[in-house]
Amino acid sequence: MLKSCGQKLLLSLVGSMLTCFLVLMVDQQKGQPGLRFGSDGAGLLLQSFEGPGRVAAPGSLLRTLSRGGSAAAGQRLPEVKSFTDYFSKLSRSKREAGMGGGGGSSSSLSSSGDRPEEGKRLRPPVEDLAPQDVFIAVKTTKKFHKARLELLLDTWISRNRGMTFIFTDGEDEELKKRTANVINTNCSAAHSRQALSCKMAVEYDKFIESGRKWFCHVDDDNYVNVQMLLKLLSSYPHTQDIYIGKPSLDRPIQATERISENKMHPVHFWFATGGAGFCISRGLALKMSPWASGGHFMSTAEKIRLPDDCTIGYIIESVLGVKLIRSNLFHSHLENLHQVAKSEIHNQVTLSYGMFENKRNSIHMKGAFSVEEDPSRFRSIHCLLHPDTPWCPLNVVY
Repeated sequence: MLKSCGQKLLLSLVGSMLTCFLVLMVDQQKGQPGLRFGSDGAGLLLQSFEGPGRVAAPGSLLRTLSRGGSAAAGQRLPEVKSFTDYFSKLSRSKREAGMGGGGGSSSSLSSSGDRPEEGKRLRPPVEDLAPQDVFIAVKTTKKFHKARLELLLDTWISRNRGMTFIFTDGEDEELKKRTANVINTNCSAAHSRQALSCKMAVEYDKFIESGRKWFCHVDDDNYVNVQMLLKLLSSYPHTQDIYIGKPSLDRPIQATERISENKMHPVHFWFATGGAGFCISRGLALKMSPWASGGHFMSTAEKIRLPDDCTIGYIIESVLGVKLIRSNLFHSHLENLHQVAKSEIHNQVTLSYGMFENKRNSIHMKGAFSVEEDPSRFRSIHCLLHPDTPWCPLNVVY
């Protein structure tokens, strides 16, 4: 009789435990973040947080990933492409919660799987870097010498003439009086794929000739914070394969590589947009030589029929197999520059201006000059960074 009672008690306990387990599973699924595939059909998306400092348990997510399962639709969620990506997001969310709630600054970067990234804090320096170690190439065209280039000459270039080289497409004696490093590429003034690649080819060759450690390309609508640029580059050895910048796309670009007259091959790769600027170590630049030196850059660009910055990415990522290091310290007119906080300006490497959604797109800040006087905000930014500049007003509240 005792044995029978013991069996009944055991069955009752097992039944109760099973009921509790089922209830918990139902509750967990109700609170489980939704999953869906991205618009390009690649990569599962995970809802970020359930609350401050909390991330949903990965159990069902990992099961779904392992099965390649479908997902709930209709939610805008961060992208998760691997287990590493998920736990990277988990760790970062805890850090942000510990720092006071998750409102990331402009220098925080979104995760992208196993792709290397620059975070809020720069890596420790690994080598001493002087201004003469860096070759900054500014791409422009003669029609913008007055409208754009004079602004740069008045601001950041004025303090960094020895490391800045201007690549243009027409002779300008007035420009040569203001700065010695003006190179007429003799390329077309058109904003075509061929003309842009022609200028990049000259930039590359001139850098190789210079013997300098780092090649950095920017456009004539970029403000370069040279102090931060030197800090960033000094955290990498120039002899290693380093390609650092910011993509303008949220996925690798798809291209067709011409193998022969009748044979094409699809390729996809990341590239750093020239509109935000990018930098390449000398070690990597030398490896690019068979596809970039002399007239080879132009023929490489024709092979994939893409512009200059895309061709740089193709050579580095697709041909040489070196990954782009993403850095959100570079900024182009293709992003909403109002999101760059004034308190973060000191920490950025490049800034820009232009139009965004039919509105003026520039850094949103009070400054030494009104928006009408300084629509790009470059003069105000320069006075914020270098208040000792003679033309900067004194006692300005930013």
